[in-house]
Amino acid sequence: MYRAIRRNKVNSVLIILLFIGIIGALGWLASAIYGSSAIVVWVLVFAAGYALFQYFAAGRQAISMSGAQRIGPTDHPRLYRIVENLSITTGTPMPEVYIVQDPAPNAFATGRDPEHAMVAATTGLLDMMTDAELEGVMAHELGHVRNYDIRVSMIVYGLVVAVGMVSDLLVRMAFFGRNSNSNPVVMIFGLVAMLVAPLVASLVQLAVSRQREYLADATGALTTRHPEALASALHKLSEYGRPLQKQHSSMAHLWIADPLKPGLAQRLFATHPPIPDRIRRLLDMGGKF
Repeated sequence: MYRAIRRNKVNSVLIILLFIGIIGALGWLASAIYGSSAIVVWVLVFAAGYALFQYFAAGRQAISMSGAQRIGPTDHPRLYRIVENLSITTGTPMPEVYIVQDPAPNAFATGRDPEHAMVAATTGLLDMMTDAELEGVMAHELGHVRNYDIRVSMIVYGLVVAVGMVSDLLVRMAFFGRNSNSNPVVMIFGLVAMLVAPLVASLVQLAVSRQREYLADATGALTTRHPEALASALHKLSEYGRPLQKQHSSMAHLWIADPLKPGLAQRLFATHPPIPDRIRRLLDMGGKF
């Protein structure tokens, strides 16, 4: 169990380092095209600045986009009590708890760190899950908080958007403000790289998201000592088969299960690992406690 968690953490760090390398390479190509080393610094500073902005703002943005409403102990006592008990058990600061009015069962966690965390569940999740299954789902979400997945997600999301913005700006500059002294081969290679960079960045974001889901499953199972309950909850989520009423692809990676209609994206472009794989891993963990 602990080896699996450690392995996923290492893999996620390596992926983020690759992400930073993509941004640096983008800046280097631009500097080769325009003959100015200052562009590398500009690209890195801009990307870091935008990621920092998202680090502070994206959590509240996600809550607003989902239409979630904050609750207290008397509003939905079943959900609030489960989150509170898990927070006490794990020594995690009590997060803000939200409800999303949607019949599709799902849940997500967001925020920049455990002290500023928010967890949300849909009304459909509360209706469908038993207490043990709901505890497993919320332990998964608190696993994201404890592992600082929410921080990683916010930073990576900001960098993805920054890469897209920088790539678009540099391509426009290449077409409308070309440097006549640039090597044509370098120019062509650079333009292709700038066009491909946003796609590669998005794939990196998806890879980070998939790794973090496995890690949160393992952390949630370790918390409750009942991985079969989370496996059962995931099975119910996969069987429901209908998307959330209020969908936003930019926050799809935050939910415990893909909120979009299944079958629209290939596995490479999925925000989540296949649920059967997650269930199999959880059931394998069941005999190791």
